Amino acid sequence: MLTLYGQYMSRGQRCLWTLEELGVPYEHVKTNQGAGESRTPDFLQINPNGHVPVLKDGDYILWESMAIAMYVAKKFGQGSLWPASVEDEGLVMQWALWASLEVEIFVVNYLRHAVMYPPEKRRPELAEEALRVLPAPLKVLDDALAGKDYLVGNRFSVADINVSTVLLLADIYKQLGVDKYGNVMAWLNRVAARPAWQKLPSLK
Repeated sequence: MLTLYGQYMSRGQRCLWTLEELGVPYEHVKTNQGAGESRTPDFLQINPNGHVPVLKDGDYILWESMAIAMYVAKKFGQGSLWPASVEDEGLVMQWALWASLEVEIFVVNYLRHAVMYPPEKRRPELAEEALRVLPAPLKVLDDALAGKDYLVGNRFSVADINVSTVLLLADIYKQLGVDKYGNVMAWLNRVAARPAWQKLPSLK
């Protein structure tokens, strides 16, 4: 039995989505990082970084949400969420790193400093930076999706999960100007219509 520690409103979304897509049995241990539940001595034994999500597969422990999603997809989703060729595997990893390095940090900064944090904790310059920087990678994504329904092999995969959850996070993508990119919006609407994604709010 797999055990996933985390919460719906976190990067754990992509892990929950991957598990639900594949129908893999798992236990969801709801762990609220904002309430300090990931900083307890017991939790720090499984992730010394004090963050969610964390996956336990027997004695095997894995943290970092994109790594967890790819691990689950490769172990349980060969030929479906995980591609068959090594070339497409490379593209899955390329898109995960791209999303993390080029997009996610700015989306999270915008979410924190324009939406979530109380005014006295906000740094408006970080929200402004996000709005200034994001058009370039969004154009890259829009161009990559031209004439395609999905990112890798033109079939839904963990690449789509890892990248789309960055933009679907807290449903703020329109505030970031994503709706200016037709290919990206069509893709987001396509993946967000999947039953496994639609189920996630019930896992709060």
